[in-house]
Parts: sequence; structure tokens; C-alpha cells
Amino acid sequence: MLAALSAPDIALVVLPVAIALVVIVLVAAMYNALAVARVRVRNAFSQIDVQLRRRHDLVPNLVEATRGYMDHERATLQAVTQARAAAQQAIDGMRGNGISGMHALAVASSALDGALRGLMARIEAYPELKASALMHTLQEELVTTENRVAFARQAFNDSVMRFNERVVTFPSNLVAGWFGFAQAELWETEDDTRAVPSVQFGSGA
Repeated sequence: MLAALSAPDIALVVLPVAIALVVIVLVAAMYNALAVARVRVRNAFSQIDVQLRRRHDLVPNLVEATRGYMDHERATLQAVTQARAAAQQAIDGMRGNGISGMHALAVASSALDGALRGLMARIEAYPELKASALMHTLQEELVTTENRVAFARQAFNDSVMRFNERVVTFPSNLVAGWFGFAQAELWETEDDTRAVPSVQFGSGA
């Protein structure tokens, strides 16, 4: 059939097909890049999830270890327990909503950070508690976990930034709009809650 067509006619047939194929390939490439970037965001969040779960598991042990020494300071212990429950609820909600609601999780985690800092500050007033081998171990595990959370949060934010750049820049923003790719939320924390709980080790006297 093409043999019966003149060169200009062939060009009129082939050129649109070639352009359409190029467009399809470009759209597919941009879609795949967006999909991969979104997977990386979710994987980065899963690392946060692991570390937050580890921290949440440490909190009841920490509270129980201090209870015998600080039972009369119930407000401090209750604040930690309530903040832990709120943070756990926030991250459970994230798992069920495709990692939407990062702001709520950041706020809840910051509240837990503050409650833990308050608990650590009170522990300083109890030399026998500071000298406890169990408390020393729990504090070390908490600090290690907090550091891991910080690293995981930074990696998550880096992944989110790369994904969001693809969502908003031309021409991949067109593909993002067509296929429903929305910007992901960064983990943003207020400046006065960025510090991890302060822990000082000592034998006490």
C-alpha cells in the first residue's frame, strides 16, 4: 500500500505515527520516573516507620523502669505515655492512608520528643535511677533510636524533594496531573523541637 503512495503522501502517514510514538515513549518514561520516585518516597517512609516503632516500643519500658523511683511524679510519666499513644496513632494513620498526614505525624512525634526531654530532665534529680544499669541501657537505646529517626527523616525528605521536583517541573508536571501524582508532604518540625531528647550518663552520687 505504501508503495502506491508518493513520497509526500508517505511522509504525511509516517510522520504523525512517528510523532505519536515519540510522545508515547516520552510520556511512559516520565510516568515511570514519577512512579519510581513515589516508590522511593514510600520506602524512605518505611525506614522512618521502623525506627518510630522501635522508639515507641522503648517508651513503655522506660516509663516502667522509672516508675518505682518517680511514682509520685505521675504527671511526667502520664505525659510521656499519652504522647506515645498519640504518636503511635498518627503513624498507624499514615500506614492506612498511603503516607498522607505527615504533618500530623511530625506534630505528634515532636510532642513525644518534648515529653521524653521532660522525663530525662527529671531523671537527673534521681542519682540512684541514673546509676541503674537498666536505665543506662534504655537511655542508650533511646539516643541511638533518635539518631536513626533523624537520619531516616532526612533521607525521607530528600526523597520527597526529588519526587516533588518531578511533580511540579515541566513537562513531567503534565504527566503527573494526568495520572494523579500529587506532591508528598515533607517531615517538617518546629525549630524548638528539632533536638533529640537530652541524656546525660553518670554513676550518680
